Amino acid sequence: MAETIGPRGRDGQKTGTLGMNGAGNRRAVRGRVQAGVLLVLVGGVMAGCATAPPRNPNNLCSIFEEKRSWYHTAMRQEAKWHIPASVPMAIMNQESSFRANARTRRTYILWIIPWGHISTAYGYAQAKDEIWHDYQRQTGAGGSRTDYADALNFMNWYITNSHKVDRIALTDATRQYLAYHEGWAGYRRRTYASKGWLVTVAHKVGHRAQQYQRQYDACKDRLKGGWWENFLDWLF
Repeated sequence: MAETIGPRGRDGQKTGTLGMNGAGNRRAVRGRVQAGVLLVLVGGVMAGCATAPPRNPNNLCSIFEEKRSWYHTAMRQEAKWHIPASVPMAIMNQESSFRANARTRRTYILWIIPWGHISTAYGYAQAKDEIWHDYQRQTGAGGSRTDYADALNFMNWYITNSHKVDRIALTDATRQYLAYHEGWAGYRRRTYASKGWLVTVAHKVGHRAQQYQRQYDACKDRLKGGWWENFLDWLF
């Protein structure tokens, strides 16, 4: 966290019996006030980082109004990657329902015998271990799959590579999701063609991205916030 600017003051003329003790007391009080301001500011920022899913995941305006840190993060990354936030957000909704610690559940036979392959997909982006490590090696990024900003950055990196490798438009959330689910080589082999359920889900993601974009276009001006909020976002 960057250093927070607290209230600044200047001791007045020290007269009477207070002397240096009075000055020390005033400095101590001022220090406590500054610490209190810091706690309030940090608390506000941390509240936006809460891992609880948004209350209305089907409306991008509601998501960004509720989670202001997500909005600022999404806008920074939109400027960085030149990918509309509606695309990775629609994929994230499908993959994890915006749950930070989402995992693939193991299935059981008769509720006792474990059955089926357990995927390493984890976090907001449901990124598997291998591709997450590839992302870290190629970008030099650290981070965590349970951190919204890190997960969103991973998804934008993946979408960018799908555009470069498989020539999928950055705004085509349907095909981007197919490549995200099947991998770049799988997409080229059209492995999704035999998975009707996956094609249906991909179209669902595409429709949601379009809906998100329409919603955002209608609320983007009011989402910008005031100068103080934007200053704090820049500061932290």
